[in-house]
Amino acid sequence: MSGNGSIVEVGAPSARSRALAVLRVRSRALAVAVAPAALAAVLVSARMTGRLTGAPWPVVTLVVCVLAGIVLLVGGVFAAVVLRARPAVTPTVPLTEAAAPDLYRLVRDLADRMDVPAPSAIALTPDCDSWLEDRTHAAHRRGRARTSAGTTGPAGPESAPGAAPVLVIGSPFLWWMRVAELRAVLAPVVAGTGPSAHPDIADARGFVRGLDAAVDVGSRPGLGWIARPARLLLRLCREDAAEMERGVAAAASDRAQGVDYGLRIVAQEQVGLAYAGWDRLLTRVALPAWRMGRWPAHLDAGVVSALTELSRRDRLADGFTARLGERPACDLLEQPGAVDEAASLLAARLFHGGPAEAGPDWSPVEWAAYPEEVVDRKWRAEAARLHAALDALAVPAGPGPTLDRVLGYLAAPGGVGAAGEALAGRLSGDLAREERSAGAGAGAGAGSDAGTAKARGADTVPLFPLQPPRSGRDLLADHVTAMVCAAAVDFVGADPGLDWLDGPILLIGGERRTDLAPHVLSLVEEGDPEPLRDWLADLGVRPEKPVRLV
Repeated sequence: MSGNGSIVEVGAPSARSRALAVLRVRSRALAVAVAPAALAAVLVSARMTGRLTGAPWPVVTLVVCVLAGIVLLVGGVFAAVVLRARPAVTPTVPLTEAAAPDLYRLVRDLADRMDVPAPSAIALTPDCDSWLEDRTHAAHRRGRARTSAGTTGPAGPESAPGAAPVLVIGSPFLWWMRVAELRAVLAPVVAGTGPSAHPDIADARGFVRGLDAAVDVGSRPGLGWIARPARLLLRLCREDAAEMERGVAAAASDRAQGVDYGLRIVAQEQVGLAYAGWDRLLTRVALPAWRMGRWPAHLDAGVVSALTELSRRDRLADGFTARLGERPACDLLEQPGAVDEAASLLAARLFHGGPAEAGPDWSPVEWAAYPEEVVDRKWRAEAARLHAALDALAVPAGPGPTLDRVLGYLAAPGGVGAAGEALAGRLSGDLAREERSAGAGAGAGAGSDAGTAKARGADTVPLFPLQPPRSGRDLLADHVTAMVCAAAVDFVGADPGLDWLDGPILLIGGERRTDLAPHVLSLVEEGDPEPLRDWLADLGVRPEKPVRLV
């Protein structure tokens, strides 16, 4: 067997047998559904031929016929739901062949070399992963996570019935990996189109996906009865379905052995490195911008800078930067900047929540403008919120928003205890009120990224939130730090800056200051202002001078 089925012959007899086991569950369910109808047919036939006469057979036949009709009706509705329900699909950025002809050519070449069908389309995900996804439905419905949030999102290209699955590629790979590395990483993924084309495996997968979608349908009001049999059938075939997928993965990996095998080991190292840098970029760099209504427009380009910096700092990564002279995989795209922007917006929606398009309160920011438009604004907005909270607690204001006011309050007797908890609680409450006043949905917690997203008119909440809501004590430390940094910018010519791995930083004389955090913690957690006062004095910052707020 070649092309569509040859790949399942190596390492996949177990996959086929497990697929057949899944299909046997379906057959048994069908048998159970038609059993009452078969019994009713036997009874009616026997009555008509005179073999069952007298009481109680007329009543028994009537009851069985009614029961058979009910079972057939319910079973028919359930089967229709399973067949017609469309499984959840991952939100992705569609990538047409016109937008990436070289990438499509690379993928087709891989498929030809491994004698498997080429993927029907390519899409990008703003994450460090790649997979095949079946999208052979006329239209997509909302995914389960998105349905529960009342949202929709870009799912990417659709496939005609019977077509090969869509290849989903992690967008950070395209910017960080070289062309040869990307080909080596994609080889075992593309090899999976062979098993996807095998009739038994495709049929079993479709059955499991239909059951999974039926469980989702059953979560809607009035349709709970649909979820119960779907969950039962899923339990009966879960183990076989999992073993089938393991067999498919083993077969695909075996088929890809002959394609760039040596390079794949090096490429997998790049996958791990990309994941580490991507995670830092999202949590340390993108998240502060997202929280204030800005989304970095070129996250994938930023990951190159972040990983280059990581390579420079980490001796284990020595030599990785030398490969940057080779052709990057993003050269396979016709307009990498536009693709990066679309992937960056989707990343903001998936990991933080936000509208599908840019707007007044949800606008893109370029990396060159990040320090001024994100870091400085963030510091001053938090400093303003800190002084508003002190106003609400009736703390004497003095000549204006000064550091002395903050230091005096937190260093006062009881400042670290119940007056300190009061300030932290006030900050948390103020954040919650800001979200509600902007239209946040009910139940948005203080500092909640989901609440912030809904406040900006988001049509989605985070599917994969990066961090839990911040505690009141963390918020207080963040706000004090912001106040100090704003003062340093105003009084000693410091500058807001961006570190690709750590996010917003304070630059003094072009050099990063990393010694502020311990002094802030001494104030917030111990009520000791002296370390911070000494730090300010050494820098030349006068705590009694008012700071410019937003």
